[in-house]
Amino acid sequence: MDCFAKRIIPCLDIHNGKVVKGVNFIGLKDMGDPAQIAKKYNDTGADELVLLDISATYQNRHTMIDVVTSVAKVTFIPLTIGGGIKDLQDIYRLLDAGADKVSLNSAAIQNPELITEAAKRFGTQCIVVAIDVKKHSALPDRWEVYVRGGRENTQKDMCQWVQEAYQRGAGEILLTSMDADGTRTGYDINALKAIRTLTNIPLIASGGAGKKEHILEVFQKDIADGALAASIFHLDTIKIDTLKRYLHTNKIPIRL
Repeated sequence: MDCFAKRIIPCLDIHNGKVVKGVNFIGLKDMGDPAQIAKKYNDTGADELVLLDISATYQNRHTMIDVVTSVAKVTFIPLTIGGGIKDLQDIYRLLDAGADKVSLNSAAIQNPELITEAAKRFGTQCIVVAIDVKKHSALPDRWEVYVRGGRENTQKDMCQWVQEAYQRGAGEILLTSMDADGTRTGYDINALKAIRTLTNIPLIASGGAGKKEHILEVFQKDIADGALAASIFHLDTIKIDTLKRYLHTNKIPIRL
């Protein structure tokens, strides 16, 4: 695939072995079997898949190896897996089960050295640092980083944390706006703009996509290399092949 092509990335939030979806990280609804849903995306043109075990860290358990194995058997596109990763052994197990990349979130905040060690051991290309953020209640140009599935405010500044993650060897940043998540009102353009100039690694926009125009916007503004979404794809509000033709018509470099 053209390294400059923009990427369309469905996200499967996994809870107790099932794909779920909520709004603002709460009110989860069962959307179905991960392998079946992943195969549909593989067959309809998704560029990558992200699987997030959204309760692993909160429940203090390891990530779902069995789900990763079943999904890897029916897909041929890159898989990024996150949730419940605590150490290098967890990363090794996921890569061995079929993951191409791992997504570090809470564990990276608690132990930033894990980013450094993982990048050295496995290569920066497979280390994604996922960052969940909310706008500061009083400061309009500040976003704070949340962990444990959005339950805990670290009070870390988003831009400072992005820079540290990059310097430690993150190969990609996955930025989720908790304010926009599930609302279908569009990505947090200002948050993406704020960090776009801080690094030269790929930035994935997440949280808020509701229509084709939202995805087109982040690509036209060149503030994201990939657009991640969940409910609009799960519910067939937007079909990936239709979305890609739309983006191509609008002169966005995309793999058809």
